[in-house]
Amino acid sequence: MDEGLLILRLVVGLTMAAHGSQKLFGWFGGGRIEGTAAYFGSLGYRAPATFALLAGLTEFLGGLALAVGFLVPLAAMGIAVVMLNAIESVKFPNGFWAGNGGYELEFLLLASSIGLATAGPGRFSLDRAIGWDDELSGYAIGGAALAGALVIGFITMTWGRGQPEGTELPT
Repeated sequence: MDEGLLILRLVVGLTMAAHGSQKLFGWFGGGRIEGTAAYFGSLGYRAPATFALLAGLTEFLGGLALAVGFLVPLAAMGIAVVMLNAIESVKFPNGFWAGNGGYELEFLLLASSIGLATAGPGRFSLDRAIGWDDELSGYAIGGAALAGALVIGFITMTWGRGQPEGTELPT
């Protein structure tokens, strides 16, 4: 079981860290903060540079933390927030399937991160080395990570967004 948790943490965590590096550093064909901020602005985020930085840091640092098994519920919650925002602001209108531009991948990453928060980091983790693994796992921890993601996601998707650029409210 611990080996499976390690594999899942590495795959999900490093995938998220790579996405964060696109936003922060422009690696792997990413747009850096400037390009990501411009995109977030087109989606209607009120402070697009701030949200671009927060999303990049959450994906990069949260992904690395998940990969090494450090503060897994917090890292998982952060990843879930970013995935909820991606689903709501970009992917949902396209349906489920990724081949149609849908939210299949984002949903998989969201569910995997919450599953890891619930299962715990496993034996091969920094949380285990510190002695936190028993305290940082279980249904209550996974539920708290999901609840926190839903609350923060709701805030960023409502108060954090205004009218997308180039659109006007009907009069």
